[in-house]
Amino acid sequence: MSDSRPKVLVACDKNVRENYLSSEEIQRLERLADWEWFECAGGGIYEIPEDPQKAEAIGSHLADKDALIVCHGAPRIDAHILSQAPRLKIIGELEGDRFAARIDLDAAWDRGVRTVDTTNGSSYPVAEWALGMILACLRNAGAHFRRLIAGHTQRDPDVVRLMGGMLQGKRVGLIGGGYMGRHLIKLLKPFEGEVWVYDPYLPRELAEAVGFVQTTLENVFSQCDVVVCVAPLTPGTRGMIGARELGLLRAGSVFVNVSRGAVVDSAALIDRLKIGDIVAGIEAFDPEPIPPDSELLQLDNAFVSPHFGWITGTDHPHFFPLMIDELERFFAGHDPYFELTPRAQANRTGAPPT
Repeated sequence: MSDSRPKVLVACDKNVRENYLSSEEIQRLERLADWEWFECAGGGIYEIPEDPQKAEAIGSHLADKDALIVCHGAPRIDAHILSQAPRLKIIGELEGDRFAARIDLDAAWDRGVRTVDTTNGSSYPVAEWALGMILACLRNAGAHFRRLIAGHTQRDPDVVRLMGGMLQGKRVGLIGGGYMGRHLIKLLKPFEGEVWVYDPYLPRELAEAVGFVQTTLENVFSQCDVVVCVAPLTPGTRGMIGARELGLLRAGSVFVNVSRGAVVDSAALIDRLKIGDIVAGIEAFDPEPIPPDSELLQLDNAFVSPHFGWITGTDHPHFFPLMIDELERFFAGHDPYFELTPRAQANRTGAPPT
């Protein structure tokens, strides 16, 4: 085959190969490039165990590669591995929550290698579910449902009194303004309300371009009708939402968490819900899965789901199509959409915003 065609290495385990890489998207890749699968195993999103043997093995496959896609099972791509890849121009993390656990970003950038992450393939369906939870909680649907299945089929005036009503015109506050948050902003536009966002890592010009108010965490909790947590779990966000923040929620407001359970102090959340003047939609909880004896499951004003918002109903997750989009853009001479940058690196390590 012609050397003018890009050469791509996909490093992942058998599960990713069989369940993430659909035949249609492989055909797209094959129209763009020659590709090879490097089968490997071990590790997760946040930690990649050292495996010198695997690191040496992948190096022998990289000498002629222009692009590398990594996912579950791949070794951490460090300076030593990169030294064996003289042609490499771009590395893509298929599903890594933008933490780049499998890529030494500084080593890649020092060699002029671009880095992208398509974990946001799961952000879009979760944003849809966030909207669904907002609507359900504004009507206190969880409490109505509990009464119905218990055989109480008349509307309860006390349950109705806790309903926040319509979303139309409400002020929604987001904790986090990444891909999930920005997609949720698009979904909220028809409801003609304000959107306030707390995210210290966002470029300041984004607020005007996307259409939201950038503000403080305190303002989001104390002045919004609906508060939605879409922040990643990082050293800087673990336990960020505690009793003080939850205490700022106004009576009649709604709190929704669709990101990671450990961003919220679970005991403080349960204590706030037990006051009985707010409704919460909980898609992510700490610990997970929710213990069967958790008080959360007994609270009428808690609408709970089993962290399934990322499921799309299709046979394959959306990560690989986005990655092929990125490669098509890059090899056509365009900039990637989902590039890992020093700002993203600071966010995921909990470092001060750059």
